[in-house]
Amino acid sequence: MKNQDILENQAKIVFLAIGSNLGNRKNNTIKELLKKIETGTVKNQDISEDLAKTVYLAVGSNLGARKENIEKAKFFLKQNNINFLSVSNYYETPSWPNPKYPKYLNILLKVKCNHSPLKLLNICKEIEVNLGRKKSKKNSPRICDIDIIDYNGMKLNIKSKLNLPHARMHKRNFVLIPLFEIERNWKHPSKKLDIKTLISSLPMDDITSIKQI
Repeated sequence: MKNQDILENQAKIVFLAIGSNLGNRKNNTIKELLKKIETGTVKNQDISEDLAKTVYLAVGSNLGARKENIEKAKFFLKQNNINFLSVSNYYETPSWPNPKYPKYLNILLKVKCNHSPLKLLNICKEIEVNLGRKKSKKNSPRICDIDIIDYNGMKLNIKSKLNLPHARMHKRNFVLIPLFEIERNWKHPSKKLDIKTLISSLPMDDITSIKQI
């Protein structure tokens, strides 16, 4: 087999490895990859960037040094090869469903990563534990809470494990309002409703009780 044939086969393998994300690109994609292989400049990064998924994460805390807890969570997310694209401002809300608990501080992150949904979930849970979160009753105060809100528009339901998009996100002011801040054209993958419509559907108390910090 000639060297040119070998290079073309290598380029095609890389092309197939990247998958459907390249499906709509022009025919020069293989030529570009071929050139990189020929010059020895093809890197894992070239493939991983095309495989990366866009994900929205909600991070909150209502125990201890809330802002510090969230900043630590952001640091550990980055340490797990999760790249930040946008970060919302901080938003403070009464604790739900029991407003007698300490107020929550929340942010919304738009990120890129190559992790599968379940791998990303495990990373988030590990970070929560590392920051000191203990097993407790549902909706009790938490040092850190990290939720996957939307994973690349995927619809997924693994009972008692993971729902995508997040099953209750469309009812949560502390998710919708910071999400609107960083992604004004976002649309709910299942309900097919845009972010403005979802916010306008919130009770007036939910809209007036949230405060940007």
